[in-house]
Formats: sequence, C-alpha cells, structure tokens
Amino acid sequence: MENGINISQLFDQFAGMKVLIAGDVMIDSYMFGKVDRISPEAPVPIVSVTRKEDRPGGAANVAINIQALGATPYLCSVIGNDSQGKLFLQLLKKMDLPANGIITVRDRTTTVKTRVIGNNHQLMRVDEEQTDDITADQATDLLVTIERIIKAHKIDVIIIEDYDKGVIGPSLIDGIRKAAAAANIPVAVDPKKKNFTSYTHVSLFKPNLAELVAGMKTDIDKLSKESLDQTAGRYRIEKNIDKIMVTLSEAGVYIADDNGSTIVPAHFRNISDVSGAGDTVISVAALCLAAGIPSAGIAVLSNLAGGLVCEKIGVVPIDKDQFMEEAMLLSAD
Repeated sequence: MENGINISQLFDQFAGMKVLIAGDVMIDSYMFGKVDRISPEAPVPIVSVTRKEDRPGGAANVAINIQALGATPYLCSVIGNDSQGKLFLQLLKKMDLPANGIITVRDRTTTVKTRVIGNNHQLMRVDEEQTDDITADQATDLLVTIERIIKAHKIDVIIIEDYDKGVIGPSLIDGIRKAAAAANIPVAVDPKKKNFTSYTHVSLFKPNLAELVAGMKTDIDKLSKESLDQTAGRYRIEKNIDKIMVTLSEAGVYIADDNGSTIVPAHFRNISDVSGAGDTVISVAALCLAAGIPSAGIAVLSNLAGGLVCEKIGVVPIDKDQFMEEAMLLSAD
C-alpha cells in the first residue's frame, strides 16, 4: 500500500476515537426463507419464511460499523414515538449503542426497510417511511443535542449520514459545520440528492457515482479520471471541500484533494449484496481522516472495506479482524 501506513498502529488509533454520527436512522428488517415454487396468483416467487431479524439501519448502521472498528459512536437523530421507534431504541440497547442523542417526536413515522431474502438473494424491499423534513424546532433540538455531545466528549470526527428521510436539512448542516469548525473537528459527509449542494467547507464528501450525477445535474459520458476531474474535482473546488471521494462500484474509488486526484481500482469480490456498503465506506474513511491518513490511503482502505461487506447478505457491519488481515496483506504488496 502507498504512503507506508502501519495498519496495526492505525487500528490502535481507531480504538481510542470518538465519532459523532448525525443523520437518518431506520430499522433494517429481514425475512429470510426458501423459494421452490411460483405463486399461482401471479408470476412471483413464494418465499417460505424461516427466520426474521431486525437491525438498526441507516446512520445507525454507520454507528455499528464505527463500533465494530473499535471506536466509540455517538448517534444523533430523530425518530417517531411509535412502536417501531420503541423497537429501534431496544435494538440500540441490545447492541450497546448509546441513545442519548436520539430525539423522539410524536408526529413522525420511524422508517423501516423490510428486505425479503429467498435462497440467499434479495427478492424485494418494502419501505415504510415518512420523508417530510423535521420541523424547525426539532432541527434546533437536534443541533442543541449535537452541540452538547461535542462539548461533553472529545469528538475526533463527525459523520453526516444523509438518506433523504428528512432529518438532515440546510440549517442543521450549517449548524453542524459551524460547531465542528469551532471545535476543530473534521466533518465527513455521505450525501443524497436533496441536500447535495448544501455541503460546503467540509473535510470529506463521499457520493457514489449516481449521487454525483444526480446532485450535480450532469452526466458523465465516459468514466475516466479526466471526466471525474472535470465534474467531481471541479465541484470540490467550487464548494471548498478538502477531499471528494466518489465510489464507482466495480470501477473502484476516485479521490481528489489539493494535491491531485487518483482512481483506486476495485478488488475482485464475490458480490452477494451491496446493501450497506456505503455505510462501511464512510465509516472507514472518516476514521482514516481523523487519523491523518493521506487521501490515497483513505481510498484504498475504504474501497477494501466496502468490498468485504458486499460478500455478505444484508446490511452487515465490517468484520474488523478480516478487514485488518486483508489490509495488512495489501500493505505488504
């Protein structure tokens, strides 16, 4: 691996870090089963359910990845005062994730994504959600909560995890950015379309290619370093972003900063499910950012981590031991 990164020391650094994650949370619900026949009512498979499972999702999955890497996550979001919201809090408790940054409100539905998995393949996803923006008062309450956590703990990096579900908005983004700047905390962003252009003066901005195209209202005819320099690289300068990292699926990862740009090729993987890969990528990227790893190293390690979780079914966190082992092999090359 370039830049001579000591992987063992890096993971030791992760273990002492504190990470604040602000964004949309949800429940990832699963129905696992077998498929051996087609419905006589419609040309669709019949899934005989053998197991059900609920997991914290969205920004909460980022928190789980941060925890899995040995760091301490502080999750900040808004959920509904409904049965699913109560279940979400129970899931956090079960996973030893603090809930003191979660605000419960009466007039909101807690997001649930239900995935139907048949014969180890995702067949369908059903979303129950409310994507209206949270109210101005709720955004203010959330920002106050975030500022309180920043003051109470020595936060090393802030992650804004935007799923376009209504928690993240321009005023909250601006408030987080100012609070982070005052405390000299880097901010890493995983954006979506609605607030794409609201992120300025952040440390790391990580869209995937589809989000970049939609957010910039542009098109990329030919995927190349030159075309990405003209789009993502130019956007980075316009928005005063320190580093922009664009995930390119099987083409790898593009990253640019003031020192230049590069594309890190993807590793060949037995892809089973891409769900949650972006959460893992931003988690690793944010920790590497806080550790002072150069841009190329951030891209290499984030790319590796995203590929590893794609080998698993469903939204799952990174396996720290496997990640560390493969990162060490990579660094030895």
